[in-house]
Amino acid sequence: MKAAPQTIAVLGAGSWGTTFAKIVADCGAPFDRQIRLWGRREEVVSEINTGHQNAQYLPGIDLPENITASTDIGWVLTGAELVVLAVPAQSLRGQLPGLAPYLSSSAVVVSLMKGLEVGTDARMSEVIKAELGLADERVVVVSGPNLAKEIAREEPTASVVACTDHDVAIWAAELCTTAYFRPYTNTDVVGVEIGGIVKNIIALAVGVCEGKQMGDNTKASVITRGLAETTRLAIALGGHAETMSGLAGLGDLVATCSSPLSRNHTAGRLLGKGLTLEEVAAEMTQTAEGIKSAQPVLDAAQQRGIDMPITEALCAVLRREISVDQLGPLLLARELKHEGVR
Repeated sequence: MKAAPQTIAVLGAGSWGTTFAKIVADCGAPFDRQIRLWGRREEVVSEINTGHQNAQYLPGIDLPENITASTDIGWVLTGAELVVLAVPAQSLRGQLPGLAPYLSSSAVVVSLMKGLEVGTDARMSEVIKAELGLADERVVVVSGPNLAKEIAREEPTASVVACTDHDVAIWAAELCTTAYFRPYTNTDVVGVEIGGIVKNIIALAVGVCEGKQMGDNTKASVITRGLAETTRLAIALGGHAETMSGLAGLGDLVATCSSPLSRNHTAGRLLGKGLTLEEVAAEMTQTAEGIKSAQPVLDAAQQRGIDMPITEALCAVLRREISVDQLGPLLLARELKHEGVR
């Protein structure tokens, strides 16, 4: 197994990227591991370096002193054997050519992103492999109930580190294990990614229900049937049903659909209150990935004959074909049949 790296690069200084930088910094603190965090904006980078905080995304959180931020992507990547990507899913492909010249020939790349690419329906690990020419064993996915602010406050959280090579998954998991962050390993990369993608869409639907002041029965029904939709798609794409009952499936779904910290839940709630997509975007400071991923997920399902009524109804709302008032009756609109994922 590879030796633990002394330099780790994290690209993306938003809430989750900064939180993950804190995790790997805390994990390696006794060994003076160097964490380099790339950010686009000079003011964010400067605050991290001088005040050890990122007040816009993680207010009140003190960051370890072994995190150094920069807008220079070449400097951030030099010597890094673990490279963590935490950029918006739809901008990933466009950013990868800029980092390729600086990527070590043996570096492992970790995806923290949860989305399907618009236009290609590609998962983020597929985009990474295609653009950087990496083998499966050099790409790792981290997913699970990962609400960044809770983890940054060091509230106990479990997650999943997935790679087709189990040894690499173990190696990566050891680099992000702390007293408050406990990763489990998995080789079902497809299932782990699909769980993280579709739960954002279900969280939007649950948020709409909350914005419309629907009750807990409705929200519980949407969450449960949403898990069935997720499972059907994951299996069709080659994932494993058991992954959907774990942290990357049910765990992430429950957290994202239930928490006010969830961007997708918040976006759905605002839509349910009557705001337009443009007004939702203006009110939120971060991207709700489910808004962009919903149509690619539905496209992938329909191409394979997979029934996803919740996703289909939400897409109709996002395309302005129906109003949020018309959404409720469509959320569970399937023919009568035995309960199950099929």
